[in-house]
Amino acid sequence: MVVHLLAPETERTNAGATASPRVGFVVSKAVGPAVVRNGVSRRLRHLARERTALLPPHGMLVVRALPAAAAATYEELARELDRCLRKLAVSADPAVSLEVGR
Repeated sequence: MVVHLLAPETERTNAGATASPRVGFVVSKAVGPAVVRNGVSRRLRHLARERTALLPPHGMLVVRALPAAAAATYEELARELDRCLRKLAVSADPAVSLEVGR
């Protein structure tokens, strides 16, 4: 699993913007056929929804699933995501990319 976090120091100037973080997912064809990719996306979306409170306001998190995610259980994906988020929390850089779990 590869995660990228952009945590802007300044708030968006758009008056309609909310202070909640955004999360996006990249699950390429290398992960498997469409049914498998959709399953991985659903599991990651559910896991990320439970963890959005850990992200900074206006933060943007991108989670890229590697091919091993196709065979990973829900619990394994949860552990990997938690591990990535813990490593991101110790970084002071406002724009961080982290690759974990290859």
